[in-house]
Amino acid sequence: MKITIDTIPHDRQRYPTVGDWIVSKDQKEIRIFVSDMRNWKYELLVGIHELAEVLLCLDRDIPQDMVDKFDKEYEQRRSDVNNFTEPGDDSHAPYRKEHFFATNIERLLAAELRVDWKLYEDTVNAL
Repeated sequence: MKITIDTIPHDRQRYPTVGDWIVSKDQKEIRIFVSDMRNWKYELLVGIHELAEVLLCLDRDIPQDMVDKFDKEYEQRRSDVNNFTEPGDDSHAPYRKEHFFATNIERLLAAELRVDWKLYEDTVNAL
């Protein structure tokens, strides 16, 4: 399996998100796209979150199109621009458990990298 994590301009994401993953049809390649935040630690944290999430979704047969559909519809329904909740936090998210696990990994790594979680979240939410 080939796994790549690319940092891209935020406006090149497929929908309003800071991290996105795409799995090839044969499941031999995973591409992760992280919005540029001008901080390698922040970008790494998002990338690792996305990697943990996609691997768990693959293992549990949660299809990418189901995740994409949920995320895109969630973002379209978002009415308050100051609402920074993530689609995966929603109780109806088909990958909620996988998202929570990925967030736990992200938080553990952030602590080891001495990243201020509040400052990190503020940077992500400012995009």
